[in-house]
Amino acid sequence: MFRSCVLLILILGACVAHKFYIHNRCSHTVYVGLLGNHKLDQGGFELPSGQSHTTHVPNKWSGRVWGRTRCGNGRCETGDCGGGRIQCNGAGGVAPATLAEITFDAGSRRNQDFYDISLVDGFNLQMSMEPRSGTYNNHSSRKYYCKRAGCGTDVNQICPDELRVYGTGGTVACKSACLKWNSANYCCTGAHNKPSTCPPSYFSKIFKRACPYAYSYAYDDQSSTFTCDGWGAGQTAYDITFC
Repeated sequence: MFRSCVLLILILGACVAHKFYIHNRCSHTVYVGLLGNHKLDQGGFELPSGQSHTTHVPNKWSGRVWGRTRCGNGRCETGDCGGGRIQCNGAGGVAPATLAEITFDAGSRRNQDFYDISLVDGFNLQMSMEPRSGTYNNHSSRKYYCKRAGCGTDVNQICPDELRVYGTGGTVACKSACLKWNSANYCCTGAHNKPSTCPPSYFSKIFKRACPYAYSYAYDDQSSTFTCDGWGAGQTAYDITFC
């Protein structure tokens, strides 16, 4: 492991040990976006319906994965990272977009991952993230330990009218209240910058009822943050699935 890690550092600038197995179960093409502290797959790629893609991830990587939809004519209707390009090359996605977020090899044990599915800035696609069997230390049965995080409900279908984003064929995404109005009480800023002064809103509760294992707003930590321990640093792999 040590020798192979040294070779990968020389070639890629980082030791690659983790993996993402990214699957498209949607009936349409998804353009995957990736953004983090080390560039993966040039920041994005096209993933046709029914296809899967393996991404190699360096140790201690921290970042996000999202899906871009209805891409063509120089732009994507959701999650666009600039000009509808396939490779985002370090650019983030335009909200609203469902996000898979993860920090690898964190915590005091150095082999602990923190991950979640976030709707804090809104929703565009059903999405889940789950540690792959055999790559983690299954020493706990805690509800949020090495379990599936995700949003399996099409929130676009139940999105309040004032939060809907329209595109080809109708509603293509659903904004969060923070993204829509950028107010302190919805974004948990200013005088509302702590859990006691920023409770769930009417709108975040709609997201939470639909997707109980995803972040619905900024202080939704207790039922949204998942952890998982690898057998050692750099050992874990995750399945990330759209639809």
